[in-house]
Amino acid sequence: MENVLLIVHLILALCLIGVVLLQRSEGGMGSMGGGGGGGVMSGRAAATAMAKLTWIFAIAFICTSIALTILAAADAGSSSVVDRITGGTESAPADAGAVPAGEDLLPPGAGGDTPLVPQAAD
Repeated sequence: MENVLLIVHLILALCLIGVVLLQRSEGGMGSMGGGGGGGVMSGRAAATAMAKLTWIFAIAFICTSIALTILAAADAGSSSVVDRITGGTESAPADAGAVPAGEDLLPPGAGGDTPLVPQAAD
C-alpha cells in the first residue's frame, strides 16, 4: 500500500511540475516581450483550465503527502532508530554504563595490591 501511494505521489509531483512549467507567465519577462509568446495554449480559457489542473494536482499531492506521513507514523510505532539498528527492542544489561572495577583498569601482569611505580632506566 505504501509503495503504491509513493508511486502515485511521485507521478503527481512530476505532473505538477509539468503543469506549472507549461503555464504562461503573467509578469516579469513575459510582460516586457521577452520570452512570453503566444504558444499553443493562449487565451483566458486555457489559462483557467491550467490553473484548475494545477489546483487539482496540488490538492492531490498534499493528500498523498499526508497519507504517507500517517502510514510512516503508524509503521514507526514506539521503537527508536537506535533499536532498529541494534536489531530489536531488547533492553541493555543493567551494568552496561557502569564503570569497570579498578583491577580491570590495570595493565596486564599488575596485581591488585601491587602499586604501579615507574622503573628507573638503567
